[in-house]
Amino acid sequence: MTFKPLWLAAGLRTPFAKVDGGLAKRDAISLSVPVVQAMAAKLKAGDQPDLIVWGTVAPNLHWSNIAREIALDAGLSPYIPAMTAIMACATSMVGVFSAAETVAKAPGSLALVGGVESMSGIQIGLNQKLSTWLRKFFQARAVGQRAEMLAALPLKDVRLHIPSITNRTTGLSMGEGTEIMAKTWKISRQAQDELALTGHQRAVAAWMNGFFSDLVIAVDGVDKDTIPRADTSLAKLAKLKPSFDPSDAGTLTAGNSSPLTDGAAGIWLGDETGLQRLPAATPRVRLVDWEMVGVDILKDGLLMAPAFAIPRLLARHKLRYDDIALWEIHEAFTAQALVHVTALQDEAFLRERVGVAATFGKFPWDRYNPNGGSVALGHPFGATGARILSQAVKELAAKSTGSRAVVSICTDGGLGAVCLLSN
Repeated sequence: MTFKPLWLAAGLRTPFAKVDGGLAKRDAISLSVPVVQAMAAKLKAGDQPDLIVWGTVAPNLHWSNIAREIALDAGLSPYIPAMTAIMACATSMVGVFSAAETVAKAPGSLALVGGVESMSGIQIGLNQKLSTWLRKFFQARAVGQRAEMLAALPLKDVRLHIPSITNRTTGLSMGEGTEIMAKTWKISRQAQDELALTGHQRAVAAWMNGFFSDLVIAVDGVDKDTIPRADTSLAKLAKLKPSFDPSDAGTLTAGNSSPLTDGAAGIWLGDETGLQRLPAATPRVRLVDWEMVGVDILKDGLLMAPAFAIPRLLARHKLRYDDIALWEIHEAFTAQALVHVTALQDEAFLRERVGVAATFGKFPWDRYNPNGGSVALGHPFGATGARILSQAVKELAAKSTGSRAVVSICTDGGLGAVCLLSN
């Protein structure tokens, strides 16, 4: 990259809780405000961020630029520019990329970036025909005209619009799309359950060892993630029924899929001077490079983009898989993560589909999501990017100088975002 060195510093997040759980009383704005306030409080007295970038995936009719609303509700200066970023599950990661250009042009600047999802607060709306009818109905001034409109309203148009986690192009849910990927790449149910179990075990251990103590703040009496399960086992996971393909061929279950989750997360982005405004103990690493990719969801698979992005990013820097000390790969489903790693080791796929004529070696599973992934920790769509980046920053900062990390997120629509970090 041609811009001056940029750095990420670990931020803060709320605990992650299942939908309708301990954070259900808060909407996306009020869930984000404590995180922004707690992060801003770490700056010196009177100091404030130079830019706010925040995002959420689920739309809400009460606001359009959620970043601005959060900044104002958090009591930050109204003179700080704020913008909303969105790219499905990679929303707060691409928020970092969006902020990078501004930070790179402004010496000594510091951006507060993050995202949120309140799955408990999803807004139910009206279908488009009914919305249009209502608008015209209230525009009519004559009582007779309104009466005629009521009489002419087709009952079939009186419907609610209930948001669902489905892809508009295919009409398939994320799970249904991933089931196709799992079958195409021959990913077994047992492999998915084993990876899910490992994720829970690592997340539970990380909480017990205090890894998350300086990354998570308490909100509404919830002081830690509620999703990691210490009591799960392969036997328990094996008893769960398939969630998206009820036939004997179905492999994705509630146990190896990320749950609907409430939560908010933030991270810092700045140049070397800008990061000096944070406490010296704040973990920080260099943002070296990034790659965003789009693929053909009908040909390549709904969540396959990172399998294209990672090889291109590594090839640009002449790196092999073993050169990466830490791999943080978002798990919408363990099946999707297993597909990615399988594809990354398939030389024909890399050559013919990705267009990279290189071999990167064997994938180092022992360096994968050492403190748990999204299946165990939870997945509030807009917050996952900041969560996984802050986690990677803390993990990588503790390793030897020169160590590298790859952070990868797949998203709906055949998109993906990947970045390379170094300490």
